[in-house]
Amino acid sequence: MANVTLIRGAELVAAPWKNGGGVTREVAAFPSRRGGQGAASGHFVWRVSVADVAQAGPFSRFDCVDRTLVLLSGAGMLLDELGDAGVVSTHVLRQPLDIARFDGETRIDARLVDGATRDFNLMVRRDVAQGDLDVWRVGAKQDAPRVLDGDVALLFCAGGAVTVALAPDHAQTVRLDTGDTLRVDGPNALACTLTGDGAVLAITIRYTR
Repeated sequence: MANVTLIRGAELVAAPWKNGGGVTREVAAFPSRRGGQGAASGHFVWRVSVADVAQAGPFSRFDCVDRTLVLLSGAGMLLDELGDAGVVSTHVLRQPLDIARFDGETRIDARLVDGATRDFNLMVRRDVAQGDLDVWRVGAKQDAPRVLDGDVALLFCAGGAVTVALAPDHAQTVRLDTGDTLRVDGPNALACTLTGDGAVLAITIRYTR
């Protein structure tokens, strides 16, 4: 049976970046370490977090890690991929829920469009796991059933309020407000329906060894 955990955004602990450019709040990680220190220093299989970016600057390097970044709020940011000759390409995130995907080894320099931003981060070690992230937009009426699969699934409420009803009889319901996360370990093709008015980031983690 799936194990369901509700993680309230209001209870996440903020930790400053080493370079002073912002703060991060760890939502969940595997393996988990007390206070999130192990995950923050790179000793993780996967990690999801929310970051407040206060100033421009370089991203930390994470070897063998696939990264997915989603803009949650703010005027946006430009993520320059740097090569030996300068900027190779730029990820443009100007609207909430814009997504950038890149390798953790890539040299990234972030530029803020107009002031501080908040973003969601998914990091997965590609040698031991795979991670997928989709944006689910929820309307006023009940959505069509969706399926949670993999070894771990996380539903992060990126905006608004959403109620999640879980199978088999959809009697178990959980309300997610902005910043809340529903974590499901061992979903095994678990069906769910969503109602409300908001947006959810649906993350699926699969261990490959």
